[in-house]
Amino acid sequence: MRIYKILRPEEWDRLRTEGESAGAPIDQADGFVHFSTAAQVAETAAKHFAGTDGLVLLAVAAETLGPALRWEKSRNDALFPHLYGPLRLRDVLRARPLPLVGGAHQFPDDLT
Repeated sequence: MRIYKILRPEEWDRLRTEGESAGAPIDQADGFVHFSTAAQVAETAAKHFAGTDGLVLLAVAAETLGPALRWEKSRNDALFPHLYGPLRLRDVLRARPLPLVGGAHQFPDDLT
């Protein structure tokens, strides 16, 4: 199963440069890296990144993260994937731009 992480350009640059990251400031404050499923990621973008252009959408295979990945209740009591460890560049399957079009983020058609 693929899970998704939205990063700001400077966060993506840091991950590419350093090979791993503790995530965005909210991830660091919460003590885990927030991910979303394909069904959750558009709402995550709208809630936490409204009006922000230049974002990057990362796809990660959940099964490669091992026991550091936990599914926990969050928004609307839905289970969200939380990574209790660093996000590693080697775990990223794909990185794509997440453009802002007409005030909404334009997601790829092939999210699964």
